[in-house]
Amino acid sequence: MTELRLVTLATADHGLVTLEEPTWCVGHQHHDAESLRVDLVHAGPAVDCTHLGRELFSAELVQSPYAVSVTPLLGGRTPGVSVWPVGKTLDPAQLYGLAADIDAFADRLRGLADQLARILAEEALGEA
Repeated sequence: MTELRLVTLATADHGLVTLEEPTWCVGHQHHDAESLRVDLVHAGPAVDCTHLGRELFSAELVQSPYAVSVTPLLGGRTPGVSVWPVGKTLDPAQLYGLAADIDAFADRLRGLADQLARILAEEALGEA
């Protein structure tokens, strides 16, 4: 049996708050004691997509145990995956949809790479 993990965090509106910490949460190293209880967030390790030293996408499991918002895609009490720069928290179906869109975009990028390679090869032949 897994031992229950608890974390106590200072908040501006409720003082010290002790809450259960999910096993996937990597901790609260960047917690701000001036945060409100409603803004407490558990976050898992980030999964990043970086190219040429620039971060293109970042995603991580998140859960806000005291969230009051029930607006879809804004996170909440139910765990989700927060995706940047999309700025939304996605459920499994939405995350699979995003992955499919990224796959389709990657195919279009490969098409552009093929087209560019042909253009550059033709220009090289023309200069010879």
